[in-house]
Amino acid sequence: MPAPAKLPGKQLRHLRSLAHALKPTVQLGKHGFTDAVRAQIEQALLDHELIKVKVGTECPDDISEIGEKAATELSAHVAQTIGATLVLYKQHPKEPKIKLPKAK
Repeated sequence: MPAPAKLPGKQLRHLRSLAHALKPTVQLGKHGFTDAVRAQIEQALLDHELIKVKVGTECPDDISEIGEKAATELSAHVAQTIGATLVLYKQHPKEPKIKLPKAK
């Protein structure tokens, strides 16, 4: 499954502003991006639409690789990568909670 199309800058800024107050929902440890972590991220995105993923220092995977895998496998958008934290967004298929601003 290909990664979703990039979101416009205005929408990314909106998502980053919403994510500022969030605490990490999912944490990756020494086993990295496993099927269990993938399922956990998928469920968190379904529940919240916008989540933070914390990548521990012992994680064998690079944060950019994790973002790429999440975007591709889960059809999610990487809204931001800051330090060891990844902000992911995926619109709920039936009942979206987050209203993105219109792109120009």
